Amino acid sequence: MAELITIDDPDDPRLTDYTGLTDVELRRRREPAEGLFIAEGEKVIRRAGEAGYAMRSMLLSAKWIDTMRDVIEESTAPVYRIDPELAERVTGYHVHRGALASMQRKPLPTARALLAGARRVAVMESVNDHTNIGAIFRSAAALGMDAVLLSPDCADPLYRRSVKVSMGAVFSVPYARLETWPKGLDSVREAGFTLLALTPDEKARTLDECAPHTMDRVALMLGAEGEGLSRQALAAADEWVRIPMSHGVDSLNVGAAAAVAFYAVATGRPQL
Repeated sequence: MAELITIDDPDDPRLTDYTGLTDVELRRRREPAEGLFIAEGEKVIRRAGEAGYAMRSMLLSAKWIDTMRDVIEESTAPVYRIDPELAERVTGYHVHRGALASMQRKPLPTARALLAGARRVAVMESVNDHTNIGAIFRSAAALGMDAVLLSPDCADPLYRRSVKVSMGAVFSVPYARLETWPKGLDSVREAGFTLLALTPDEKARTLDECAPHTMDRVALMLGAEGEGLSRQALAAADEWVRIPMSHGVDSLNVGAAAAVAFYAVATGRPQL
């Protein structure tokens, strides 16, 4: 059973994993380098554990002790019990969910290993917004995507905001980073995938016309909010595809567009 420790000093070194959680640049540097990420809320903490991530420690307000009792009993990691006001001083924000856990990262698979057993893959280029990353992973999990590939400059799927928005779906869909871009897309094509670039460009065929759900292996390419896919990425694609729009709307948020496109490429998709 985990040791339950009451802490009343915000400078206690045992709370280091949780300091400055709202400092995005600091956390971007620290967390991958130190091999950790933060899970927030009961459901996310449980899903991280179920996905095989080892717990380093847990930070709980008193009212969450009973709710998380089974997790505490199954873990050997220390559990720090602190007042909500102290938690806010340490983390930099009001921890309204009352429960945080520092989790140990796992080594990422290679893109080659990930592609070997996949048929439907999402490929993101320069998606730097953590909310969009989380939304895309949640849709990928819900709509049957097998894996996600990230360009080198994409945001961290295990950053706290991404994990929270995805409701822990980042733990359900395996992902890897391509080491080079767009050259890394060659390995995707060599693995037998058709590269489909999602773009609002009128030159693109609609998803219905393209019928990606009938293709054997599909890699759907998604670009950053606003800018979309780069010219280099578009040039590397086998085909451009688009979601037809109405009422003068020219595009969707990348998270919403991803959900529509994931449904369109899914094999054996349910009929609405």
